[in-house]
Amino acid sequence: MNELLAGILDAHGRMENWRRYDRIEATIVSGGGLFALKGVPQDSTPRRMTVWLNEQRSSVFPFGASDQRTMFTSDRIAIERLDGTLVAERHAPRDSFAGHQINTPWDQLHRAYFNGEALWTYLTTPFLLAMEGVRVEETEPWREGEETWRVLRAYFPGWLETHCLVQDFFFGEDLMLRRHDYNLNIAGGVAAAQLTSAYAEASGIRLPTKRRAYARGPDRQPIPSMLLVSIDITDVSFS
Repeated sequence: MNELLAGILDAHGRMENWRRYDRIEATIVSGGGLFALKGVPQDSTPRRMTVWLNEQRSSVFPFGASDQRTMFTSDRIAIERLDGTLVAERHAPRDSFAGHQINTPWDQLHRAYFNGEALWTYLTTPFLLAMEGVRVEETEPWREGEETWRVLRAYFPGWLETHCLVQDFFFGEDLMLRRHDYNLNIAGGVAAAQLTSAYAEASGIRLPTKRRAYARGPDRQPIPSMLLVSIDITDVSFS
């Protein structure tokens, strides 16, 4: 394993501890300008997010109605009622974003897919970087004010549903995640820089609870006036 990644995993709670669990649950409140651009404005209602750790699967509740939730897997997105009754579904959901640009409208299944793949990625970071099929390498460090952040570039396999195949993860001297850069392929490849902060600990696992994704300029700097997505995370538990 990459030496830097090994240290990062230890700092976040150790891989052997992570492997003790099957799921993480958290309350999320999300917002930002991307949802309005897509015609699906996000309200400030707290929602309960469940992410499975040993497979790419996630669900959020409520979604669209008080008795509805989503179910995301790598090859299907669905909206269903709590009794399991199917409301809507789409197979091979990534294909439905073909030709999309930043302002292309989304339907509710588009929105559900984005929520599912994004939160699965965020809530499994940095441990997903050690998954089979993921390759990482350390790139040039990033200077941020008086700090120097070390950068891991991750190359993801094509079968994994995530923002794009190559993403950069920035870590401070304490090996905590400070920033996550990617291109949002399902929205025309818009470049994003997501700043992370406010670490919390649950069951010995450490994770950032505040995420702010901004459009990223050609100088690789986030553009403060262009907040794409905000996520606040509370009440984290592992099982």
